[in-house]
Amino acid sequence: MNPFDLTGRVAIVTGGNRGIGFGIARGLAAAGATLVIAARDAAKARDAVEALRATGAETSFVETDIVEQASCQRLAEAAVERHGRIDILVNNAGRALLKPPEDCTLDEWNAMLAGNLTGAFLCAQAVFPAMRDQGGGKIVNIGSLASVLGSRLGTAYAASKGGILQLTRSLAVSWGVHRIQVNAILPGYTNTDMTSMARATRQGFEEAVVARTPLGRWGEPADFAGLAVFLASSASDFITGTGIPVDGGYSIQL
Repeated sequence: MNPFDLTGRVAIVTGGNRGIGFGIARGLAAAGATLVIAARDAAKARDAVEALRATGAETSFVETDIVEQASCQRLAEAAVERHGRIDILVNNAGRALLKPPEDCTLDEWNAMLAGNLTGAFLCAQAVFPAMRDQGGGKIVNIGSLASVLGSRLGTAYAASKGGILQLTRSLAVSWGVHRIQVNAILPGYTNTDMTSMARATRQGFEEAVVARTPLGRWGEPADFAGLAVFLASSASDFITGTGIPVDGGYSIQL
């Protein structure tokens, strides 16, 4: 038996219509999973769903605003109604803000916490009954290197992503008895729409990241697929509560 085979498993990927989320969705689909893409942008989601279906993966879209509890509940209900179960949740949807802490407004702070931390909690809470009742499941939270490293221009972002790591550990402790494993992936600098503005406006930034990274490049969305499949599969049944960097070695040296 292939422990990485996800055939017959149903996976929800929030923010799975672009960037790292789409890279992970492609990986889960290639391993045999049925995909439910949850996002706000219906137009981008349609493109993502079509691309995934073109690979032969059963894929659907549920318009979801993760900061709204009722919307997260509807997402879980739709997945169960369509597919009968929820085996995997990838909490990928989020947002970024580059701003000195002294200039960050309360609204911006609250938006970071809501979009990056509260939304992940609400989605996990929404899928819990289905996972508990079916005898287990896998939750993969997408954190950041900012979950463990300070950020001069991203205080609110780093605080929210640090919370993701503690949410991961706490859910793992709480729900292990139900055979629900909860782990986190901590991406390093990655070529996505979210980082494009920083690369374009901060002179020398892209080159500085490459210079510090032992593997000598920025990450690509596809780099996260393998680890996501591992954490979503039975191959990781005795792993829970951990955060694993995927950063080309950026965080391992002074």
